[in-house]
This record gives sequence, structure tokens and C-alpha cells, in this order.
Amino acid sequence: MSGFVVWFTGLSAAGKTTVANIVEAELEQRGLLVEHLDGDIVRTHLSKGLGFSKEDRDANIARIGWVASRIARAGAAVVVSVISPYEEARRHARLLVEPHAPFIEVYVATPLEECARRDPKGLYAAAFAGEIDDFTGVSAPYEAPSNPEVTLDTTGVSPGDSAAVVLDRLAELNVVRA
Repeated sequence: MSGFVVWFTGLSAAGKTTVANIVEAELEQRGLLVEHLDGDIVRTHLSKGLGFSKEDRDANIARIGWVASRIARAGAAVVVSVISPYEEARRHARLLVEPHAPFIEVYVATPLEECARRDPKGLYAAAFAGEIDDFTGVSAPYEAPSNPEVTLDTTGVSPGDSAAVVLDRLAELNVVRA
């Protein structure tokens, strides 16, 4: 099989990384070479110094899209889990990838209320209190994808079941074997 990119987008605490980790492990179990580009890790190593302005967020997504395109072009599967709040930045990432490999956008459409309830890092509480500027979904926008290949709401659904939906869709798109 050739390389491809599975791009998870959604609010903080929507379940992107949790589901992406399961998809990554399953793809590896099937014998694929997989690289996972997670937003928190990428910001530490590739995008250190970028803030959270629209321009910095767009630069971060452009960097991730370019790296993902290179890895997929080389034949690996790339799992990306990053908020990526702006439609145009995600479209740009898709345009970087698609000349070389399929790009599958997974919109983790978990509602803001559920994400805030989970709040594993306490970020929503701080954002609602006005202690964090430019927090996606609270004081900064999140533009939902207009036409993702997969839409998930992880509310009340196990991460494993959510990952199975993604893997089934990858098989339907002939990106992986069923």
C-alpha cells in the first residue's frame, strides 16, 4: 500500500489524540509504517516559539501539512491529531498532501460542552474565566470542516468504537485493506 494522511481535527478534549493513538496502533499491527504527528508534540519540537494567533496557528498547520506530505510521499501512513481550527489552513494541508497521497479528514465533532466537561488539562475552566486568550471554541473560532471524509462525536462512544469507524472508512476508500 502507498502512503496516506489521516487528519483528525476538532476542539481540545474532543478525543482526537485518543482515537488517533488507537488508529495508529491498528495500522502498525497491520504491518504499515506509521508516523503520528500530534499537536502537542509538534508544538514542542517543530513549532516551538509559535503562539496561538491566527497567523501562528496557520503556520503550525502548514508545517504539519508539509511534513505529513513528505512522510506520506515516502510511503508511510501519517496520523495527524491537531485542533487545526481554520478551514483554509486544513485545505492548504490537503493541497500539500494530495499530489502525493490520499488525505482523509476526520472531524471529531464532540460538542463544546462535552469537551469542557472532560477538560483533562483544566484549560476550558481557565478560558471561561478569561485567563487564557485565543482559546479555540471559547475566545477563538473553530471552523468545522465542510466536507470531511469521517465525522465522529465521541460523546458516549468508546475510543475503540470511534477508531473502528475511522478504520472502516479507510477500507471503504481503499486506503487500507479491510
